[in-house]
Amino acid sequence: MTSLVLTCPSWPGRLPAPLDSALPVRALPERPGRDELDPLLAPKDGPAPDRLVVAGSDADLAAVVLRLLRTERLAEVAVAFLPSDPNSAVADTWALPTDPATAAALARYGEPDRVPLVRDDAGGVLLGRGELRPIRGVVYCDDQLVLRGQASRLVVTPAAPVGVEVRAVRFGLLGRRVRAALGRAVQVGCLATTVVVDGVPQPRPVSRWTWYKHTEDLRLVRGLG
Repeated sequence: MTSLVLTCPSWPGRLPAPLDSALPVRALPERPGRDELDPLLAPKDGPAPDRLVVAGSDADLAAVVLRLLRTERLAEVAVAFLPSDPNSAVADTWALPTDPATAAALARYGEPDRVPLVRDDAGGVLLGRGELRPIRGVVYCDDQLVLRGQASRLVVTPAAPVGVEVRAVRFGLLGRRVRAALGRAVQVGCLATTVVVDGVPQPRPVSRWTWYKHTEDLRLVRGLG
C-alpha cells in the first residue's frame, strides 16, 4: 500500500501519531484543484498512491474526491479523512471520528468501505451536507414528492445504500415539521436561492438543482471490513 497525507490550511497544526512521521505529507491550498492534485495522483517517478489521507475541511475532502472522480481513480484509491472541524458533516454522515488521534489511527490502519458518491448537475460532488435555505418550490426524491411550497430549509445528505436522504424542514404554529425521503436522486425546482455544498455557497443563486448517486462508489476508510 502506498499512502499519501494531504494537509490543507484549516488543519490546526502537527499531525498526530501514527501519521506524524510514518507517511509522506504534502501541504496543499484550500480546496485543491487539478494543478495541485493531478501530479500527486500520477507521479512521474515512483508509484501512485492507493490511499489518500486528507486533513482539512469537508470542502477540502470534496475537492480531492472530485479529482479522483474526474481522473477515473475512484476504484483504485481509498480515501481517509481527518476533519479539522469537530462538527464536520462528513464525519457525522459516515460515523467518522473527529478526535485527531482516533481519526489518525483509523486513517493509517482502517479498512475502506464502499459508500455512495453523490454528484450534482453542476459538476460537483456532495460528501457531507447540501442545503438550500430558504426554499420555495417543488422537490422530488425519485418519484416521491417531498415539498410543494415553502420550507425553512432543504437538507440533503449521502445515505447508504440508496444514495441520498432529503429533508424539508418547516417551522410554524405547530412547531418544527420535517418531511423526509430516501432515494437515488433529488430534483429541485424553486425560486432562485443559494445552494450550500459541504459548507461552500455556490457562486450564483439557482432555480434548479439535482443531486444523484454516481454509478461508482467512494472507497472511504471507516474501519469496516
